[in-house]
Amino acid sequence: MRRITDITELRSIQISILDEIHEFCQREGIIYFLSSGTLLGAVRHQGYIPWDDDIDLYMPRESYEQFLAKFSSESGRYYVINPRTEANYYYTFAKVVDTKTRVVEQETPGFEIGVYVDVFPVDYVSEDLSVRQKVFKRKRFLNKIRRCKISHNNPLYSRWAYIVYKHWPRSVKSINNELDRLIAHNKPSSLVCNMTEAGPGIEGCFSSSCISSDVDILFEGKNYKTMVGYKEYLEKTYGDYMTLPPVEKRVHHDFEAYWF
Repeated sequence: MRRITDITELRSIQISILDEIHEFCQREGIIYFLSSGTLLGAVRHQGYIPWDDDIDLYMPRESYEQFLAKFSSESGRYYVINPRTEANYYYTFAKVVDTKTRVVEQETPGFEIGVYVDVFPVDYVSEDLSVRQKVFKRKRFLNKIRRCKISHNNPLYSRWAYIVYKHWPRSVKSINNELDRLIAHNKPSSLVCNMTEAGPGIEGCFSSSCISSDVDILFEGKNYKTMVGYKEYLEKTYGDYMTLPPVEKRVHHDFEAYWF
């Protein structure tokens, strides 16, 4: 395998995946949005944040489920993975991966996939703060158990907690099922959130009106889709999002990528 050391080369692979997702979603009527740092980069830099090295997408829950059920690439080069289909899959959200590459991540030893684009579901959450607090607390607890069961490394600060959770008498599949029941709600409300383990805390919920429709946005010289309320979402997520963070916070992900 040849290691990919040039970030421009890595990004070109990710853009190819994004193009495939975009074309598929347009063809199938599936809604997606550039999100998180990818959306911030599109607004502030018209492309990647200069030190960023991944692509994040949001999909409303209904579109997300349709995407998981239907996605296929004409070339067969790209495919979607998620915790329902992959044994010991470390994450609780989907990724679209490039089968001609491999990624080795420090937090997931022994679980290697291709260079990817992250796809997160966005779910309605309760307007009642006390209910949301209970849901977030339960979600954090289940994700701790799940990660300890899957990980070969200790993802917690406590060695004893890791041992307890590692041997908790529940299967990863049953935890996945409970997480789905806990976070996937079809009843509309005024708030939505990325409720996966990689999502924000309870303060990161934002108005459901933000995802009521999509708009075009320029990213690396091409038009893609994002949420109509992207400015409100970015302000909620990053505050003064047009101001660059201090140098010490300009970090990238810890992984190695290779041509397979």
